[in-house]
Amino acid sequence: MKDLSGWGRYPRLSGPLGTARDMGPAATATATMPGVTARGLGRSYGDAAIGRDNTIDATGLNRMQSFDPQTGILAVEAGVPLADIIATFLPQGYFPCAVPGTRFVTVGGMIASDVHGKNQHIHGTFGDHVAWLMLALPDGRVMRCSPHEHADLFKATIGGMGLTGTILSAGFRLKQVETGWIRQTTHVARNLSEAVTLLSQTANATYTVAWIDVLARGASLGRSLILEGEHATADDLPWGDVKFPPSTNGRLAVPMDMPGWLLNGMTVRAFNELYYRTGARKAGQTTTVPWDSYFFPLDGIAHWNRIYGRRGFVQHQCVIPMAQAEGVVSDILERISSHGAGSFLAVLKRLAPGSGLMSFPMEGLTLALDMPFSDGLMPLLAEIDALVVAADGRLYLAKDATQSRDTFAAGYLNLDLFRQLRNDIGATGRMASKLSERLGL
Repeated sequence: MKDLSGWGRYPRLSGPLGTARDMGPAATATATMPGVTARGLGRSYGDAAIGRDNTIDATGLNRMQSFDPQTGILAVEAGVPLADIIATFLPQGYFPCAVPGTRFVTVGGMIASDVHGKNQHIHGTFGDHVAWLMLALPDGRVMRCSPHEHADLFKATIGGMGLTGTILSAGFRLKQVETGWIRQTTHVARNLSEAVTLLSQTANATYTVAWIDVLARGASLGRSLILEGEHATADDLPWGDVKFPPSTNGRLAVPMDMPGWLLNGMTVRAFNELYYRTGARKAGQTTTVPWDSYFFPLDGIAHWNRIYGRRGFVQHQCVIPMAQAEGVVSDILERISSHGAGSFLAVLKRLAPGSGLMSFPMEGLTLALDMPFSDGLMPLLAEIDALVVAADGRLYLAKDATQSRDTFAAGYLNLDLFRQLRNDIGATGRMASKLSERLGL
């Protein structure tokens, strides 16, 4: 038995964990073990990567298979980390078409969660760039799925949280880039209304995202820093800069669990004030920043989840349809600020519809924030979830640890189709995680 949790370290559970070092054993485990799901590097936040009865550690499927520079299609086993892909191919001038906020995730995890990045509003999710995948089914078959082969199963596996089978390998597109630098322009929003306007005005940029101060009140409610980004060309770089800088992340670490009292309303407000004022001094400026600090700033601090102490934290990410987004986000921020449970890690950005049957994105605004777990947190999250449901929004399953079955069912309108497909392939009750059990899948 192994202690298992997501990156938020809430909930903490235990169960059998077996490592698959080849695709054959992974397929056999999928066909023979009840209540099973695959797990990568454990970077989903809640209970999505913990099997109901058994968990397959897929990090042993870590071999790259082939790369076609003409099409940009890279074929890899499902446990290959994104960090290894970037380290191998960025120096050759290739970068993934979509990346999440950490590079310490596996390809299988990115497909199962249909991860999105700062360019989702233009270039879609990671799943939109998957050409094919090999899927081990609970009846023992291994099936190649693509937009043209077993398309229904392919569409259900993109964002299907590993509940249609075990992803063994996949082919997906990389795009060409001239450098490993990003031209970043900082915009300052004094309140939520200005932030929403600036996100709309920067919607044609390849990358755009807002850090939002969730504890600001009154006229400053929702004040933000909007970071617009484009891949820098060779001509954008000062003389002497290397075109593809190596990663500089990982030099700092949180050595132990911080005391629970460290993150409170006062300390988070002080941090947010300093961060906002520092960013505001760069208003309108364009600078070139290395790829790792732009896409993966938190990867620079190893074990940063220990900042929240032994009780862990919950990341809550919702998306609200655009017509109601500003009002609902304002209401959420008011409640968080009043509660004092605010986060220094909060993000606001635009999303476009996702293509997977259970993909999280829809046309609207998404708000993601971390909150330390406490006895008083659940009632606050229930209030927020009610606002999301009333606005026809939904919560991101890869971040979720707390939503109710009713909240889940209200947000995912393709749920009946997903359940029917799981029944058809014999996955119901066989492919199962703690998340699927909690949500009644």
